[in-house]
Amino acid sequence: MTAADTDAKADLHHYLQSARDALLWKIDGLSEYDARRPLTPTGTNLLGLLKHTASVELGYLGDTFGRPSGEPLPWLDDDAEPNADMWVTAAESREDIVGLYRRAWAHADATIDALPLDTVGRVPWWPDDRDEVTLHHAVVRVIADTHRHAGHADILRELIDGVVGMNEGNTGIPSHDPAWWEDYRERLERAAKEADGKA
Repeated sequence: MTAADTDAKADLHHYLQSARDALLWKIDGLSEYDARRPLTPTGTNLLGLLKHTASVELGYLGDTFGRPSGEPLPWLDDDAEPNADMWVTAAESREDIVGLYRRAWAHADATIDALPLDTVGRVPWWPDDRDEVTLHHAVVRVIADTHRHAGHADILRELIDGVVGMNEGNTGIPSHDPAWWEDYRERLERAAKEADGKA
């Protein structure tokens, strides 16, 4: 492996791991109910996002490159109900899902470490004539998917208890003063109404 490949893998891993960590942080300190409850009309919930992203990693960075994990994923079976990977049943514990996610990381990381980035794999659920993908492409796809869902999780967590940011030390917000945020939100509301002609 060249130094450029090593550097590229390190960059890819850094951004993938930062998204993983952000997503996992979003369930810290929450009750079972808050970690599972649907917070959008389409049922988006925090533990479901972890279950989904674990499944994505095991598929794109495992099965696609002939490296099945052996993890049972019944929610992806042909006879599974639609969206079964996006929520957690009462019989599945938080520890089950977090453990699965961490094992998915380890399996995906082993694939990234073992193979050159130009390795071609076949995505089992894509059409046969368009199912080839390089490891580089697959890793970028997983990074994009995980960051997208980390953004979803950030909004869900803010709706639950106001916690925001990539991690505890990096909230990325200009103020922690509730009065500042109330004034800020009111200004945005006024601007929206004014633009809509309802002011």
